[in-house]
Amino acid sequence: MKLSSTTRLERLKDRYQQGDLDRRRFLGLTAAAAASAGIFLPWGNKALAQVKNVRFDGWGGTVQEAMDKYAFQPYTAKTSISVVQGTFGDETEIIAKAKTSAPGDFQIVHSSGVEYYVRYVNSGLTSEINEANIPNMANVMQAMIDPFRKITPKLSAVPYNYGTTGIAYNTTVISPEEAAAKGAALLTDPAYKGKIGGYDSMTTRVWYGALGSGQDPNNIQDIEAVWAKVREQRDLAKKFWASGAELMDLLSKGEIVVSEAWSGRVAALQQQGHPIGYIDPPGSYAWMEDLLVLKGSPMAECEELINFMLDVETSIAVSEGQSYPPSLDPTKVELTDKIKAMPAFDPTGKMESLTFADPIYWAEHETDWAKQWDRIAKGA
Repeated sequence: MKLSSTTRLERLKDRYQQGDLDRRRFLGLTAAAAASAGIFLPWGNKALAQVKNVRFDGWGGTVQEAMDKYAFQPYTAKTSISVVQGTFGDETEIIAKAKTSAPGDFQIVHSSGVEYYVRYVNSGLTSEINEANIPNMANVMQAMIDPFRKITPKLSAVPYNYGTTGIAYNTTVISPEEAAAKGAALLTDPAYKGKIGGYDSMTTRVWYGALGSGQDPNNIQDIEAVWAKVREQRDLAKKFWASGAELMDLLSKGEIVVSEAWSGRVAALQQQGHPIGYIDPPGSYAWMEDLLVLKGSPMAECEELINFMLDVETSIAVSEGQSYPPSLDPTKVELTDKIKAMPAFDPTGKMESLTFADPIYWAEHETDWAKQWDRIAKGA
């Protein structure tokens, strides 16, 4: 018996609602069925129009190389949708560009967690993800999802990996015992003047200024003491680096012997045989990165790509390639020994041992602190 066009559309809708069809396939089939029957659907032409690429902006270097090799290239081979990539050194760049660009010019951002998520939300740049199209989210740690959902019940981002900004040191110059004993004080030790590095980021500068002055970075009581520590490190430093690649270059060449550093970049240097140690002093800055979908993006394709990236095999391969633990819950998914040995890895899946920035507190101070760091960086 030949089905009527209306019946076919109703059955397609039922299959979609039951999870038998993803959104992209559902839109394409319903648009095609409607078109063949002469039925007009407002979104029909858009659904039939083939999306040829998805835009992705990330941190570059070994992190993005791993994503390209183990996620983007296989995704393109599977779907014929290419991933057009851009890079940035400071995520503030992307926020500024997205504010002044047309919706859809920037689509997926490898974003720096909840404190940046607040900035995108406040700037009106976020979208609403259909989580039904990302079934692999079931394997993501709930402890990573919850902070985002507290800000927007309907998510615009999916957690993907995490790490810490601890302290890297050259083991031929600084012993593990000295590093453990001095902790954050290593960053302002006059003995290493001209060999100290630091990340050119307000958040990191204030965070370690707080630790250096004996304060809680999420509840600073004396901001002037923080700025004093920031100036102290500035005057001792050889260079404030702006990207992970620059950090690795400075450390590998011995131009600096101590610096704040991203845990995954240090792990990569260690795997390459460089004499670099790493510590997370008490209260060191922990972060989780997410795949953030901006307003105006081709949602079905972005959701499909994110689901592909969260596939267990893909996520593990990317994690091992970039040396950061994945967002996969280790109590649900068996992770490799290489991942379990990574700095910052949390075997419990609860993230309770890591210290994250309070997004509301930091959002309240971000503008004033950014201006002050800019003045100090210029010599004030």
